[in-house]
Amino acid sequence: MIDATSLLGFGEAGQAFAQPGVASFDIATENGETRPRKIADFERANVRWSATPAGALAHADLVLCLVTADQALAAAQRCAPLLKSGALWLDMNSVAPGTKRAAAQAIEAAGGRYVDVAVMAPVLPARLGVPLLVAGPYADAAAEASRAYGFTKVSIAGPKVGDASAIKMIRSVMIKGLEALTAECVLAAERAGVRDAVLASLDASWKEQSWATRADYNLDRMLAHGTRRAAEMEEVAKTLTDLGVDPAMTRGTIQRQREMGALNMTPPGGLTAKLAAIETREEDLPA
Repeated sequence: MIDATSLLGFGEAGQAFAQPGVASFDIATENGETRPRKIADFERANVRWSATPAGALAHADLVLCLVTADQALAAAQRCAPLLKSGALWLDMNSVAPGTKRAAAQAIEAAGGRYVDVAVMAPVLPARLGVPLLVAGPYADAAAEASRAYGFTKVSIAGPKVGDASAIKMIRSVMIKGLEALTAECVLAAERAGVRDAVLASLDASWKEQSWATRADYNLDRMLAHGTRRAAEMEEVAKTLTDLGVDPAMTRGTIQRQREMGALNMTPPGGLTAKLAAIETREEDLPA
């Protein structure tokens, strides 16, 4: 039975998920310079704020931990002794599975119930409609409690802490990577005076297909032509450097293309077969 909910952290996500009357704490209230602004945030959201985590957590049956990624483990360690016995601690921070497992140890050692939660889309404008993945031994209880709080899109990712965060972290390789590649590409295109032509060329070559199909095709090209493509990308890096754009992402592309080409294999058909062949070949290579 969830009688009381607390929000730990009151940045963008905390404010997006706030319900009138819930208890809340944010570390910014411990800083004299940021305290007035943060208190104003609490008051606009009509939540009950506390100057200490103990005050916010004393009666909470459900805690939504929404701090910054670098503070997720520290928050769990600091707050674990303050929790009610059996309180659900929903770690909604974007951190690695290993970080979540370390936080789970702290929470569960103190008698709390830790839940790995991945927030799978921007919190605004979705707010409580944002998709959530929950995982861990208390995932069922957490999903029920989350829905009762008001979240409308809650799915269970798996029985182990880390099952949800692994999906989000690995997905971010593509999502955040594409963002970074976009910046590197369009900055260079703008400086070279060819932005419109580059974007038109990308439109012409970008096929509508599933990510599984795209991954299969991309691995095929890398396994078959990675060495040649790495050499071509060396020239791309020179182009960007000449334009004053640091080829940070391109350097990574050179390395990955070269590694795939160095496996020296004929790509087998299908994504599953390719992945298995890569794993086998990499195990056989000298360390």
